Amino acid sequence: MTGEHYDEVIESHYLETVDGLFFAVKGLVHPPDRFLAILRYAPDPAGERELAGVRYRRLYHFAEQEALLRERYPHYLAFDPICRATLQSVPRSHIRQVYDPRLRLQQLRSGAGRDPVAESCVAFTDLLVREAGAPPAAFGVSGSVLIGLHTPASDLDVTVYGAQAGWAVQRALHRLFSANTYPDLCRFDDAGEQGLYAERVADTHMAFEDFVAVERRKINQGQFCGRPYFIRFVLTPAENAEQYGDYVYEPAGRATVRARVTDASGSLFTPCRYLLSEVQFLSEPPAADLREIVSFRGRFCEQAAAGDLVQASGMIEAVRERGGRMWRRLLLGNTAEDVMILRGDA
Repeated sequence: MTGEHYDEVIESHYLETVDGLFFAVKGLVHPPDRFLAILRYAPDPAGERELAGVRYRRLYHFAEQEALLRERYPHYLAFDPICRATLQSVPRSHIRQVYDPRLRLQQLRSGAGRDPVAESCVAFTDLLVREAGAPPAAFGVSGSVLIGLHTPASDLDVTVYGAQAGWAVQRALHRLFSANTYPDLCRFDDAGEQGLYAERVADTHMAFEDFVAVERRKINQGQFCGRPYFIRFVLTPAENAEQYGDYVYEPAGRATVRARVTDASGSLFTPCRYLLSEVQFLSEPPAADLREIVSFRGRFCEQAAAGDLVQASGMIEAVRERGGRMWRRLLLGNTAEDVMILRGDA
């Protein structure tokens, strides 16, 4: 996908820049001149992956991503007047190519570039299409397979577009897990949970017991044919009512809260959202109008269900609507101290 056709560039797309960097697009709402995205791969002679004769290093953590950008590519760090923060982003003028997960899956289904990892991607999405009764066009493949930087040990990163297809896939997976119909499809075993915890704990500090308590209930991750998978559910641009500038998000300090989740219908999708009641601040200062927990990171999807009592730490943001209304939300995922755990039914 090249040229100026950028209207559909949203969460799970990748951008290759004129500097040879690969960024993963984040969210559904973007400034007019650039896309909010995080650096995933950078050219490095010592890198462990190779594409078209160039070696690349994968950058896992925000700290190392931003350190490299500050040192060598500062034009990919820009202050955003809506989020009131300096964010990783890609100017439209610096895009060499856009990678669309749906187009990539179509290519793989046609047999182009099929290796064992790609074969597993096609088989997995075909299973989901069949069992969920969802259209093939609602599915894509993201991550390293999307841009051709995967290895024989790579995970399966699948994207499902649209609310109707997303809920259909969720119902199908719950049914398949309950019936144990396909032995090749399963939740993580103990070793898988420990591996996932080791991968994430550097970026999200939490006890292993708390991690297992939330991860075991999720259907957006597991194993297929011996490979870990992660499914990202994304609303389409037509389903997203927010336009850039409709809201301004003002950081207002960190906080830890305990609250009851009243509505988790937005928890399946990235960005995810949890509506709250019975909010108690465990740190200062309190904010009487804290309404929701939000995250742009897939790891916080399906973190809680309606009725759950949760404890969460993150950044308080004042949300100001264009029409004048104001409330607060808790944003998770920007630091390793950001966490959301279950607290029973106390």
